[in-house]
Amino acid sequence: MISYEEYCQIRESRSKGISCRRIAIKLSLNPRTVSKWARKDCYQPRKSTKRCSILDPYKTEIRREIELNQNNANSVFHNLKKQGFSGGYTTVKDFVVSLQKISGGKNVILHGSWMLMLLQGKIAAPQLVQELGGKLTLGDAQTLISCIKGGKLNERNRALSVLANLKGIAVLRIRDFLMISEQTIRRYLTLYRRNGVDGLFSFRSRMPRKHEKTEYKEALFTILHAPPQDYDINRTSWRMADLDRVMSENGLPICKNGIRTIIRNAGFRFRKAKKVLTSTDPKYRQKLKAITSILSNLSDSESFFSIDEFGPFAVQKRGGRAIIGPGQQHFIPQWQKSKGSLIITGALELSTNQVTHFFSERKNTAEMIKLLNILIKKYSEDSVIYFSWDAASWHASKELYKRVDEINSEEFADKTNAPTVKLAPLPKSAQFLNVIESVFSGMARAIIHNSDYESAEECKFAIDRYFEERNQYFRENPKKAGNKIWGKERVKPVFDESNNCKDPIYR
Repeated sequence: MISYEEYCQIRESRSKGISCRRIAIKLSLNPRTVSKWARKDCYQPRKSTKRCSILDPYKTEIRREIELNQNNANSVFHNLKKQGFSGGYTTVKDFVVSLQKISGGKNVILHGSWMLMLLQGKIAAPQLVQELGGKLTLGDAQTLISCIKGGKLNERNRALSVLANLKGIAVLRIRDFLMISEQTIRRYLTLYRRNGVDGLFSFRSRMPRKHEKTEYKEALFTILHAPPQDYDINRTSWRMADLDRVMSENGLPICKNGIRTIIRNAGFRFRKAKKVLTSTDPKYRQKLKAITSILSNLSDSESFFSIDEFGPFAVQKRGGRAIIGPGQQHFIPQWQKSKGSLIITGALELSTNQVTHFFSERKNTAEMIKLLNILIKKYSEDSVIYFSWDAASWHASKELYKRVDEINSEEFADKTNAPTVKLAPLPKSAQFLNVIESVFSGMARAIIHNSDYESAEECKFAIDRYFEERNQYFRENPKKAGNKIWGKERVKPVFDESNNCKDPIYR
């Protein structure tokens, strides 16, 4: 085998036209050797073949003895002699030392193997108690082993840290094996020394943040639903700085990011506040207090109705979010011929969550009187029924008030045994407090969006079926709060100042 310098001389001489024989004489090489290397494009050193060691058949056994029995080189050598090893002590010693240098010492090999055996479930609880010299009871050993076998990662780390420490393994070795911080391991050990195994796995629950607490949410929406003038702020809409200050004055300080998070989680953005959240009624507080007082003192013989209209809306192909296949597109024609127009007049009884509805030709006082007549017949066994609606003109007409006075007269009561009708109007621009708006939004999202009804009658049938199924559910499962989310209702259909029942996106 020639050297790299000789190879370079051969290539250089051949490039000058010198024959291989003369190069061989000059370098004292065989002419065939010169000819062979002159044809090679690059130098290739000889590949050395590793010689087999007399110790190779025994290396696996040596590793096992060191890991499990912690034997030294002398013990290993004598054990190999019994198995027929014919080599010398120095060969065995050099191999044992090399293993200890690679792994950082024979203890590391042993301890790493022991912790790995624990993770693999190869050490039973009685054997563990015996190995630890009685430092651990059988019950605690079983608990820790079960956590190592089937617990979460955090629980496995805790159990293994404690057992390895009781075994006498250094914290630094445990850290390297588990790949967690030394401070964390010491915290686990402190928990175990103070409180035992039960204290080791008693995880402290994270305290809820301010934007997750109910009192902060309700307080913020109570402020948002009122005009800023109620808090002596000379503005028509809320600003983040004003909300921050008012919350602090009410004893619930929260940062601006927390306020933004509450508003965002409610499903709308702060820029919508002046349109959705704020009432401009100067008597907002008085009207709200009156309705809240009625609901808090409502008896079993009294009913409270939230009343409103949905529509008019055209019966045509509707858009919305839908599941479509790969490569498909969901299109809605820009220009469509309407198959009819519908208006739904409805009333939601808050105590039983029952919806009474019918289809109207238009929104006017006559339809309100029609609904009033239906409800006094349907709820004739009640002593009082309350009507709550927004400040639309046909909800406060003289003709409607005249009909209410007629129903409340003694003559009418004697003839029909009708309940007394009392009105509880909502503040102006406070549609977000009208509970039936939540039900209408759920209905729209469930059976109107993504629909393509052939006719208005088919759409009416779907709406009737929706409300019938909803009423049937709450007859079988009576709940005031309406915990059943029918058709993805935006909020629970219950009167609450912090609620935002109206969803403008789905109307």
